[in-house]
Amino acid sequence: MKLNVVPAKTGSLWVRQGIRAFWKQPLALSGLFFMFMASMSILSIVPVLGGFLALMLLPAASLGLMAATREVELGKFPMPFILAAGFTTGKDGKRNMLVLGVCYALGFIGVMGLSALVDGGDFAKLYLVGGSLEMDTLMKPEFQNAMWLSLMLYLPLSMVFWHAPALTHWHAVPVVKSMFFSTVACLSNWRAFLVFGLMWSFIFLGTTLAITLLSGAFGDNDFAAMALLPAMLMLAAMFFCSTYYSFKDCFTSDVIYA
Repeated sequence: MKLNVVPAKTGSLWVRQGIRAFWKQPLALSGLFFMFMASMSILSIVPVLGGFLALMLLPAASLGLMAATREVELGKFPMPFILAAGFTTGKDGKRNMLVLGVCYALGFIGVMGLSALVDGGDFAKLYLVGGSLEMDTLMKPEFQNAMWLSLMLYLPLSMVFWHAPALTHWHAVPVVKSMFFSTVACLSNWRAFLVFGLMWSFIFLGTTLAITLLSGAFGDNDFAAMALLPAMLMLAAMFFCSTYYSFKDCFTSDVIYA
């Protein structure tokens, strides 16, 4: 396996490839992403350990969406069981995926815990438990500082786990090495990932703005409420599709993975 350093413009290519792959099988990939979100939501309502279990599922579920994208690229129809691809590679593969999930969940909880030191846990409670966001709470400097601190801390956490599930699943890389190689790949290709992140930010913000403006033009506030959620879900599915192409370009191997 070889780590590739790609040009900055490759980040925009990943975005386009993810969008193109989604539109090859929009219903299938939308359905898989909905199943992914529903599984996370159902697990999160389990008392005591639900939130932790949902976080544990995220690396394996994101791998499942990458595997679904690969199926589409190969001209196949992604079946629902593809979401469990991370647990279909034998005992070692299952154990590695579970260990990755535990590490991710602990890392995420650590990020939220550090943010709680800034605002007393208001941001962490809203993010992990949910609830309504009051304007007074949003305007508090402590809440804003906790939000920005969480974002800053989550960026390195996401680098550690960006490629790790795929490396573990398709190339049998041990857990610790997969997290190390994932971090090195993201840092080595930071220009491409910066373009990638900026493009997706513009797409999400631009779509939100377009729907809001259309709602105002029609004088129908219900239009924005009805259109915004499905639009964001579709864009999120496209985003996860594009992560497969970032992995594919950052690593090459003589081994053909299935």
